[in-house]
Amino acid sequence: MPKITRLFDLSAAKIRSIEQTWRPEDGAPVFTVQGRYQTRGWTEWTQGFQFGSALLQFDASGDREFLDLGRSRTLERMSGHLTHMGGHDHGFNNVSTYGNLWRLAVEERFDASEWEVRLYEMALKVSGAVQAHRWTVLPDGGFIHSFNGPHSLFVDTIRSLRALALAFILGQTLREEQDAGVNLLVRLAQHAHATARYNVYYGNGRDRYDVRGRTAHESMFNVESGTYRGPSTQQGYSPFTTWTRGLAWAVLGFAEQLEFLDIVPDSALHGCGGREFVEAMLLEAAHATCAYYLDAASAADGIPYWDTGAPGLASLPEWRERPADPFNDREPVDSSAAVIAAQGLLRLAHFLSRRGEDTSRYEQAGLLILDTLFDETGPYLSIDPLHQGLLLHSVYHWPNGWDYVPPGASTPRGESSQWGDYHAREAALYVKRLAEHAPYLTFFAAEELEPVNEDGS
Repeated sequence: MPKITRLFDLSAAKIRSIEQTWRPEDGAPVFTVQGRYQTRGWTEWTQGFQFGSALLQFDASGDREFLDLGRSRTLERMSGHLTHMGGHDHGFNNVSTYGNLWRLAVEERFDASEWEVRLYEMALKVSGAVQAHRWTVLPDGGFIHSFNGPHSLFVDTIRSLRALALAFILGQTLREEQDAGVNLLVRLAQHAHATARYNVYYGNGRDRYDVRGRTAHESMFNVESGTYRGPSTQQGYSPFTTWTRGLAWAVLGFAEQLEFLDIVPDSALHGCGGREFVEAMLLEAAHATCAYYLDAASAADGIPYWDTGAPGLASLPEWRERPADPFNDREPVDSSAAVIAAQGLLRLAHFLSRRGEDTSRYEQAGLLILDTLFDETGPYLSIDPLHQGLLLHSVYHWPNGWDYVPPGASTPRGESSQWGDYHAREAALYVKRLAEHAPYLTFFAAEELEPVNEDGS
């Protein structure tokens, strides 16, 4: 808790610094170069993290400055993301902003008028329906395809299912040609099933690199027949190695959807194959990815290098038996993958503990990772007031060479990303609420809602 308090003290100054220096016409800040946030126009998938961070800061501190900042910037600059048909990142952009505002209003953390709450609900309904419309049909369901096109299923998108979940519990139905209604919960379950089936491995001999819990960044399909063609990657080393941030998205995404299912009645899941099928599928994927993260993907302190098959790891003997070294000149570590995975480990532990299962391994691993990342005497927490990042040693796109490598070094280090900083705040807030016996933190404001009806109401 003292480390979390210190983190949010540092966080406040970082948010103010970005707000004072960032030019909106440049797009969204993505990652730092020599401590200053820079843009990288691709899909502007990080803008929700920028303004959502202010809302998490308010949640943790109660400082209205950050509520006002996050609320005003969301209303001024985020509307275009609601109807963005070309991306798979609605869960990142819109749930981090409109979703956090709605959650805080439902939790009565600030005085929101009925019309303000309805505005957030309208935004979330639109976002969930637009995201669900980006659909590729498979013989056994389908998936939300990535910005690469209808052939492409990204593991990252498991966390954009939050957009569909919120739209569903708010009563939204997607309407397609000739008024055909699409149940958003069914699409959510079908996408999760496709991700669990094709992007997660289970040691069943699917290919020569089939190790239980390993993930593929991308799965590719023949869109004419709907047949699976093979794994691929955009940001990892190869299709047959594991990009650790993609693994982390799976760890968190599956755990979070298990929590969401708990407020969904059995009757609403009939069209998804039934509760037993959906829950078993999510649990198997969650257990497999969490175990692989701990047993094969991370160093002894829970911090991973950017890819489990990165070639330079061969020059780091016994790298798994010692803490990660962000200053090595062979391969970069990725602190953002660590902080995302930590929250997933903690959420899965909490979910399983409510069922009387022993969750000590997942819980202690999640806490160890955060304890390591949030230690200001360690290498990861940014205490330099001139550095705009909060969590150091994050990696964006090493294969494309988009990460800053300082003079004299061979690998990137010392820089931050919007997703890493946002998830550091989110994980810290999650643990803070647990420690203070405050309402349990979920994107769907669980403790303030009754279980939803079959129609999502």
